[in-house]
Amino acid sequence: MRIVVCVREVAALDEEFELREDGLGVEPDCVEWDLNEWDSFSLEAGLLLREGLDGDDHEVVAVTVGDEQAEEGLRGCLARGADRAVRVWDQGWDPAHPALAGDPLTTARVLAAVVARERPDLVLCGVQSSDAVTGATGTALAGLLGLARVAVVKALELDAQAGAVTVARELEGGLVERVRVGLPALLTIQTGINEPRYATLRAIKQAREKPLEVLSPAELGIDEAELVAAAGARLEALHPPESGAGAEMLTGAPAELAAQILELVRERVAG
Repeated sequence: MRIVVCVREVAALDEEFELREDGLGVEPDCVEWDLNEWDSFSLEAGLLLREGLDGDDHEVVAVTVGDEQAEEGLRGCLARGADRAVRVWDQGWDPAHPALAGDPLTTARVLAAVVARERPDLVLCGVQSSDAVTGATGTALAGLLGLARVAVVKALELDAQAGAVTVARELEGGLVERVRVGLPALLTIQTGINEPRYATLRAIKQAREKPLEVLSPAELGIDEAELVAAAGARLEALHPPESGAGAEMLTGAPAELAAQILELVRERVAG
């Protein structure tokens, strides 16, 4: 059985940061990178599934889209137990280009080419990333591949003999839905489904010897110009939020406060 886990490194800003001169990003020295929290739970889910299977012909493959910085996240996945990793990027791309760096539809299209190449039985993605918080990549990937999809999975049972998974997914109001899906399928994993393991020092050293393949879009049959043209969103500019006039404090008895609030609402609606 082959399980593909889609991961990415996410950016965490320092308390004080500076924007780049082009206004399309943050100065690299002001950013810290780490594996996305939801992806850590997805990886652990894949590792637990593999460990529960008989035989040695099962593997977990970590896949990401990104530049050389993203390899740190992949090496971390290998250290935790992934069998091999794949990174897709082309140094000819402008790393600041928003369509390549962060658009979920573009990322999903690239991941779809990798997943089609790997032909896995199961694809696992995090529900969302902690920086962009779109929750769109996994859903788009399933749609591009024509895979059955279940989102916000908080429990997972594999029936390898039947080629199916039974999952519990979160719904509104604290409800939980149980769904059985035939393989191949794609699941987006929620935090709390398990307890992600830590990599030992020995495992970190051994991860350097595990396969980490770097592919260009061309090697996957992707036309870069078409990929950029089909992007769902493009970043135009980043800037600090504009400061307003400040808060206006209202005083008086309850009836007076209600009258003041009513007048403010009327002014705002009319304006």
